[in-house]
Amino acid sequence: MPESKNVTDTPALVPELAGGARLAPSGPDRSPQTVEPTAAGTRGRTAIADGVIAKITGVAAREIEGVHALGGSVARALDAVRQRVPGGRPNVAHGVSVEVGERQCALDLNLVVEYGVPIAELGQAVRRNVIATVERMTGLEVVEVNVAVDDIHLPDDEPTSTRVA
Repeated sequence: MPESKNVTDTPALVPELAGGARLAPSGPDRSPQTVEPTAAGTRGRTAIADGVIAKITGVAAREIEGVHALGGSVARALDAVRQRVPGGRPNVAHGVSVEVGERQCALDLNLVVEYGVPIAELGQAVRRNVIATVERMTGLEVVEVNVAVDDIHLPDDEPTSTRVA
């Protein structure tokens, strides 16, 4: 009976995946799950809408403690009205502008921060999280993240519920 060989031990027998990618041979530095990409554009391309990148950016910015909201006062007011409409949801992309190229993107964020938070440190934390999240989820290189603090949220700014009975 012929000796069976593990396909990951023989480069010529490494199976081809969808899109022409191949599993890398296993060895001390590589696991068999490593995928080596083929030349770009051989089987199509993936387009990511600006709105998708804006949403990813907005969610990533809000993950940082000390960010109260995104967007200027007008955008936040419109968002509050939208949420009161049945079925309305907040727009997580408010306060985010994106410029997207083929392989790179630049992002601008307008933030409202909590009072007492060191703004420079918060800006750096937002920038790091946004870059890591957008690059991981989209594969695009984030070349720039501009953070503008438009307002500061004071503890006394909490809206009071005024109901008319």
